[in-house]
Amino acid sequence: MVAGMVGRGTALGAALLSLLAVPAPTAFAAPAAPAADSAAPAAPAVPAAPATTMPAPDLTALREALRSALAKGAPGAMARIDDHGAVRRLTEGVADKATGRAMNTDDRFRIGSVTKTFTSVVVLQLVDEGRVDLDTSVNTYLPGLLPDDRITVRHLLSHRSGLHDYTDEMFARTVPGFEAVRNKVFSHRELVKLSLEKPLTVEPGTTHAYSNTNFVVAGMLIEKATGRTVQTEYRDRIIKPLKLTDTFYVHPGTAVPGRHVKGYLRPDEAGAPLVDSTRQTASWAQSAGAMISSTHDLNTFVSALLRGKLMSSARLAQMQEWVPVNSTQGYGLGLRRRDLSCGVSVYGHTGTVQGYYTYSFTSKDGKRTITSLANTSNTGDVLNVMPLTLEAAFCGKKPAAARSATPVERHEDIAPSLVRD
Repeated sequence: MVAGMVGRGTALGAALLSLLAVPAPTAFAAPAAPAADSAAPAAPAVPAAPATTMPAPDLTALREALRSALAKGAPGAMARIDDHGAVRRLTEGVADKATGRAMNTDDRFRIGSVTKTFTSVVVLQLVDEGRVDLDTSVNTYLPGLLPDDRITVRHLLSHRSGLHDYTDEMFARTVPGFEAVRNKVFSHRELVKLSLEKPLTVEPGTTHAYSNTNFVVAGMLIEKATGRTVQTEYRDRIIKPLKLTDTFYVHPGTAVPGRHVKGYLRPDEAGAPLVDSTRQTASWAQSAGAMISSTHDLNTFVSALLRGKLMSSARLAQMQEWVPVNSTQGYGLGLRRRDLSCGVSVYGHTGTVQGYYTYSFTSKDGKRTITSLANTSNTGDVLNVMPLTLEAAFCGKKPAAARSATPVERHEDIAPSLVRD
């Protein structure tokens, strides 16, 4: 593993020191009697989808989706399904354009915003331990950091803080923006400062407005509450207990450890060659998107999460209090819900980081899980293929006309207001 450390927050005031002095556990165990929660701000709810028995995965449709990603510009694509103990692996194309090495579902890759679910799990464990309260102002824990005392921890994790996403300006020009930060190391506060150069985008606690800034602040909160780095907290609370051997937080190191998929970033200019974007600090993302993993480890993680292995049932229920994103998606606390065409809802997160599109989702019971990857980004054509991998995994065989219909996926986890075609 490539070691990397991020800066720790300063100490809390004397009034909070006794609260935060509890040593961080090396593995999570839900407390017998979690502390009562204060009332959550009202938010429009996404109605629960009816329970539906899932048909067997349609592996033909899944392979068609992966091949479609290649046809639309990805060098390679792959998916792994873990289904009640059975494993299905599909790959197409190459992991390395220079050598021609084929994609392999055992390879590691940058997972982008799937990192947000890891970050949220750590915060919710701290809630279970009584060290953080979801409905307390972030400024209570990080005095003077944010411009509005109404912004709570819950608002961060549900993207309802209104904090501007600094990546919109950072990556307004895709490749030049990336090259400017590829080897740069930011502090958390530097990233927050970039966000605060712009006004709040929504009133705190109202509507969903996706922003990487929220999870940068959540990382700061973790470090302040524990006195340890987010890298250490990910390792001791999630990676070690779940035996995730391919999962790392290497910031500010630039290499992906071991055998891995190379990522290829598409420039804004039509016809320009893809840029190998594999090596970077990912410091612009940190606790919002800097982790590395594999299809096996992500399937293990999201399955364990929905099966209640990582936090108390009360906290898992709060994680699934959905704020509407659009007609088929809701966002909880660091967790996405997608309602598929067959009536099945799936739970997990998407990830976009330069050169990689990742989808990692599981069923409500955590027994069927898929992680799919295309090793390119900044192309809406490939992005639109990714939801089809979920349809194939969870909805089974469908009529040809329905199977070929491509959803319009107008969102990316990086620079969300800048969606390229």
